[in-house]
This record gives sequence, C-alpha cells and structure tokens, in this order.
Amino acid sequence: MTTLFGPDRGSTFTVSSVQHDDVIVVHVGGELDLRSVPILREHLRRLWGRSGLTAVVMDMADLGFCDSVGLSELITAMKRSEALGMRFALSGVHGVLTRVLNITGLARTFETYDTAEEALRRLSS
Repeated sequence: MTTLFGPDRGSTFTVSSVQHDDVIVVHVGGELDLRSVPILREHLRRLWGRSGLTAVVMDMADLGFCDSVGLSELITAMKRSEALGMRFALSGVHGVLTRVLNITGLARTFETYDTAEEALRRLSS
C-alpha cells in the first residue's frame, strides 16, 4: 500500500491493489487530487504491465474527495485500460463523486458497481 500524507497530516491518500485471477481491484482512499494523482498513475502503470488481466476495478468506497485532476485521471485510466483490451469499472462510488459524475455526465461513461465484490462477480471470466 502506498500512503501520502498531506501537509497537515490530516489529509491522506492510500492506494493498494489485489489481483483476483484476471481482475485487479485497486482500492483508493482519502483525497484524489493534484498531489495524489501521480501516485495513482504510477501504481496503475505498474499494474498495466501484468499479463493476463482482463479488467481493472477502482474501488472508491474509501474515497473522501476527488477534484477535477482526480476525475481526469480516472478518465485517462479508463481509456488506457480499454486501449490495452481491459474493461475498466468503478465500485463503491458515493457522496461527492456520485454528484460530480452525474453533473458532468460521466456517470454514463463509467461502468459502475455498488461494491468491489459485485464488480468481481460480473467481470471475472
């Protein structure tokens, strides 16, 4: 797991991943913003190098905040996954992120599931 602490040590970002056969679940928590996006980007870059993956699930259940830079990174991650022949889905979307996805019209763009477990059931081959 990678953890980034903000200047006040009160804001954090965490990212970790667990592979389930051909699907990888990336758990993110805290604040996805300008400071934390490079950490997520590097984490995903390493995952995309693995062979045999068919899907990436971004579990957002523990995400407390996502700014426009974070949203842009999610779009980039989806496009990159699809370019590599992988499905990309979000799970556990709630709160402000739900509102932002609805307002921007991106709720229709992302494949979403209520939980990471549901996403795994639906995306596993």
